[in-house]
Amino acid sequence: MYYLAAFVLSLAVALILIPLLRNLAVRLDFVDKPRPDNERKLHREPIPLMAGIALFAGFAVSYILFNDMSATESAAVMGGSLLILLIGLVDDWYKVSRREFPALPKLIVQLLAALLVYMAGIRFSGFSNPFTDSYVVLPEWLQLVLTLLWIFGVTTVINFTDGLDGLAGSLATISAGTLFVVAIAQQESNSAIMAISLVGVGLAYLKYNKPPAKVYMGDSGATFLGFILAIIALDGAFKQATALSLLVPILALGVPIFDNIFVVLKRLKNGQKIYEADASQIHYRLLSSGMNPKQVLFVLCLVSVCLSLSSIILVLLPI
Repeated sequence: MYYLAAFVLSLAVALILIPLLRNLAVRLDFVDKPRPDNERKLHREPIPLMAGIALFAGFAVSYILFNDMSATESAAVMGGSLLILLIGLVDDWYKVSRREFPALPKLIVQLLAALLVYMAGIRFSGFSNPFTDSYVVLPEWLQLVLTLLWIFGVTTVINFTDGLDGLAGSLATISAGTLFVVAIAQQESNSAIMAISLVGVGLAYLKYNKPPAKVYMGDSGATFLGFILAIIALDGAFKQATALSLLVPILALGVPIFDNIFVVLKRLKNGQKIYEADASQIHYRLLSSGMNPKQVLFVLCLVSVCLSLSSIILVLLPI
């Protein structure tokens, strides 16, 4: 019953706030303008760019009311999320002004947000040895490195998928739904609350972001979704994980993770900077192959669902 209430509340708050923020963005000229000289800008009309605030608000209200985490953990999740949202809004404002926000301040803030989560005790601490049934605790420094890399990595890859109407929202919602099922199977109630709350705000956003989009969440919303998805995996799927079940959250987030691994390797091979945005993500490649945006969205969502089902099967296997 708590899960249903958390879902409905997050959905309702986001549904109410998105139109209001859309109108505010229009008045402030906080809109993503079309740019014929930029291959990543596929839209032809200015699109309001403040839906990320609604996603954060819908999740925050539901999470604060229904989660059962300690005060320290809750403060870290909310504090880190707020940092991610704010630095994303600054980045979005720079883009609206047709300027590039420096990568270093954004990197520092995102790592600081991840560090808050780590210090609160939400971390990748180790895994169960399938041969001895003992739990292998990793050295403290390795726990820190792996936790920061995971949170930063997932935050980044979700943001990189936000280049096609409905894509980032759909992939994040599918992943959140998958992690909800995983959390229920593993009896991780806090992760389940976070996941179902994310499903709620994700569906609300897709109502306005499905092709043709009426609103965008911008970097602020996409990085926020990635940040929370990373935390859900750490608090749920990675807890007491076996060597095999470590694949569960990776498969649940498979499309953005595998695509961006490919992109990074390709950029390294070509001597390009790995952090600069371009049109090398899979949705741009599929578009250039002749598929239309709705076909690309359907194909990538279908692949994501298949990978997500694979991750659920792994959880249910008696290993």
